Amino acid sequence: QVQLVESGGGLVQAGGSLRLSCVASGNIFSIETMGWHRQAPGKQRELVAYITSGGTTNYADSVKGRFTISRDNAKNTVYLQMNSLKPEDTAVYYCYVVQYLRGTSWGQGTQVTVSS
Repeated sequence: QVQLVESGGGLVQAGGSLRLSCVASGNIFSIETMGWHRQAPGKQRELVAYITSGGTTNYADSVKGRFTISRDNAKNTVYLQMNSLKPEDTAVYYCYVVQYLRGTSWGQGTQVTVSS
């Protein structure tokens, strides 16, 4: 099993920045994609961003131009740099990884709160 540990969440004022990190450990072979989902209270979980093993990135329209996803394969770590944060970004952010022929694993989440 893959263990995913997120860090970097917290409270930030609107317009500020935050960087989330997620470290994968355990059975970490064949990781194809690493990324982030988020879920705000009363709302559906949504994809925020992901990055493939080849470095291709995708972002939700709501975060394009503000968030940047990156990964360090040597450290089995994915990052989410969040700039120009808005109150609407307040949510629990969940790290995930997709492994070839093994499906998806999830972290336990880290809270991001953006005050106005």
